[in-house]
Amino acid sequence: MDEELRDGGTGDVAEMSALDIADWRLRTFALYDEVRRLAREDPFQAHVHWRRTRDHMFGTHPASALTPAAKEGFTGLDTAGYDPAFRFHARLSPAGAGQEMTVRTGTDGDVPFRRLGTFVLPGLGSLAAWRLRSYGGGIFVPFRDATAGRDGGSYGAGRYLLDTIKGAFHGTQGSRPDEEFILDFNFAYNPSCAYNEAWACPLAGPDNRLAAEVPVGELYLPALAGEL
Repeated sequence: MDEELRDGGTGDVAEMSALDIADWRLRTFALYDEVRRLAREDPFQAHVHWRRTRDHMFGTHPASALTPAAKEGFTGLDTAGYDPAFRFHARLSPAGAGQEMTVRTGTDGDVPFRRLGTFVLPGLGSLAAWRLRSYGGGIFVPFRDATAGRDGGSYGAGRYLLDTIKGAFHGTQGSRPDEEFILDFNFAYNPSCAYNEAWACPLAGPDNRLAAEVPVGELYLPALAGEL
């Protein structure tokens, strides 16, 4: 699901034009296109490119979720090094398919989702995959793991694994009925609301919580959200 600025909320964010936001999204789509290309040969190098590009965008782009104060002295997001153990190829099982979920937001009202099925990930658990049933569509897989809210861990409300409406997708391999999704937690990232309350973001519900630790991907620096 697409994140949006809350109605009337600024959160010390500089005024963003429609062109700024459009440019951010186009750059994000281009980034993931390059990540998928690089990862075919070397997921590690794809991750290096992803980290560098996102750090540059967050630190310089006018549509970054970071406030002007957070951009001062910004040296990069807290992102763990690449660990191939957290890259999976998983089939989407029909378990839970058809389940309805409604997310209430301050910008889009009640946003409907329908469950597509379930990913079962060895050593981690299972995650529901959702389809946004409103404008934009797309596949959405948020998650919250055992590192959430801990010092040096991940954002307390969870992170995003897939969000195709913003281009955050790592592709598939094979063909139906044996098609597998590429789920790489090394590219997990925080929702914009982790850094600025001006943004409204859907979060991980009960079917998207893991008891295991996922110590890779983007972690959480409270200082970037003005908490320290």
